Amino acid sequence: MKFVATDKAAAAIGPYSQGVVTGKMFYSSGQIPLTPAGEIAGHSIGDQTHQVFANLKAVLAEAGSSLEQVVKTTVFIKDMNDFAELNEIYASYFGDHKPARSTVEVARLPKDVKVEIEVIAEVN
Repeated sequence: MKFVATDKAAAAIGPYSQGVVTGKMFYSSGQIPLTPAGEIAGHSIGDQTHQVFANLKAVLAEAGSSLEQVVKTTVFIKDMNDFAELNEIYASYFGDHKPARSTVEVARLPKDVKVEIEVIAEVN
């Protein structure tokens, strides 16, 4: 088992790692829209979703994977009224690749952000 850590994504804000590789699979922790400097990226669902994907790409790369190797995502969204915009941005990152996905509206997320996404991916 390998614990993944990169300074190209927001550091873990608790007693967990950014992700774990075991065998040929990578499991990310939920990525929220914190910049590597620890600041929340913008106030809109769009700004925050783009930062989440920047973080996901960084931890996936550190794990030896990529968005193209993601097999499952779980999306936590604070307000389902933001779903259409989030979904459009989400689709732009995955293109024709369509991993399995669950989307859940939640009452609150860490640091009161609007979105958190975790992934499971194959590794090289």
